[in-house]
Amino acid sequence: MDIQFIASFAVITPEPVASRGLYLDALGLPLESADGSYFHGEIEGSKHFGVWPLREAAQACFGTETWPQDRPVPQASVEFEVDSAEAVDAAAQELAAAGHELLHGAREEPWGQTVARLQTLEGIIVGISFVPSMHG
Repeated sequence: MDIQFIASFAVITPEPVASRGLYLDALGLPLESADGSYFHGEIEGSKHFGVWPLREAAQACFGTETWPQDRPVPQASVEFEVDSAEAVDAAAQELAAAGHELLHGAREEPWGQTVARLQTLEGIIVGISFVPSMHG
């Protein structure tokens, strides 16, 4: 087997209208629907695929070793890359202004990534990210 790239990633949502509010309206992803229910589109390929231990996700999002019991346990994370660290902060502010609760605002990780994260109603961790090594 020779995996070439991530062919598809989709969230599974119990509340399609609310989810479209994040992915289409707030994030502005170029998604379309032929029948009005399943929205999809093409976004340039993934630069990273990982198997992230829940303990490490809890540390990254909350600074603790355990995931908070009052939040859904995430099943996946997806990060959308922007063109600068400043753009991460601007995107975080835009998401918060649109009513989306951030897990944390823009911050620089020890490996140089600037990221802000939120958790969707489906439990997915969504990051807005800038990784300098992924640019030019």
